[in-house]
Amino acid sequence: FPLSCPTIKVHISRRLTPSPFGRPSKNQRRGDQRSKAVPSSQKMSRRYDSRTTIFSPEGRLYQVEYAMEAIGNAGSAIGILSKDGVVLIGEKKVTSKLLQTSTSSEKMYKIDDHVACAVAGIMSDANILINTARVQAQRYTFMYQEPMPVEQLVQSLCDTKQGYTQFGGLRPFGVSFLFAGWDKNHGFQLYMSDPSGNYGGWKAAAVGANNQAAQSILKQDYKDDATREEAVELALKVLSKTMDSTSLTSEKLELAEVFLTPSGSVKYHVHSPDSLTKLLVKHGVTQPAAESS
Repeated sequence: FPLSCPTIKVHISRRLTPSPFGRPSKNQRRGDQRSKAVPSSQKMSRRYDSRTTIFSPEGRLYQVEYAMEAIGNAGSAIGILSKDGVVLIGEKKVTSKLLQTSTSSEKMYKIDDHVACAVAGIMSDANILINTARVQAQRYTFMYQEPMPVEQLVQSLCDTKQGYTQFGGLRPFGVSFLFAGWDKNHGFQLYMSDPSGNYGGWKAAAVGANNQAAQSILKQDYKDDATREEAVELALKVLSKTMDSTSLTSEKLELAEVFLTPSGSVKYHVHSPDSLTKLLVKHGVTQPAAESS
């Protein structure tokens, strides 16, 4: 006889057999309670949301959709394209009065001399992608001795974001960008990208909290021949109507512009708090401090 004999395991399945007296058995009642407790849509998402590399039967990637939900809880950012520049505005989330306001920009970042971006989402994820974009722009400039085209830079960064939705062990970046820039090929441009790696050119776009309400206002009030000043006024109007807080102050927002100087060079300008306060009073979004006191 062999020293070790293989053991035979017998699995007895408990079938939900109907009761002979017409009443449901205990097993049936437990199964009915479980099916009632969890909706079918949640059952489906729980089966296919464990990895980014698994498609659901409806053709959805749930982890990418969850990343977009994270962006919906972040401070909103709005970009508007005008005939003489691009305007970016962002809402800063002030979580506590004890928090020391950062001297550096929280929502606006300069990528190169001719490209800037506004961010909505997880800031730690955004820092990684912004550094990647800066390196790519400098490599292009070093190699070809000219600024990198805006769309090529956006596409290169979106290729990196797409890779994090296709390979196992990685999670998507929970951040959306609004890119504003100028190049000699297409002039002023505004692009929006999401965690899936998709991007598109826009005349006016909004990401972050309450982006649907902001998009509807932009559809109604946007004009193709708007100047940069009119774009700033529209951006302040949209943000004041869609922000969660009741009052719009310079401490709660950031405003940046990309435009051409009279000499023909591209300039990226971030407004100071004093300049923001004057703009808010000028466009009637807030009252001056003298009148309130």
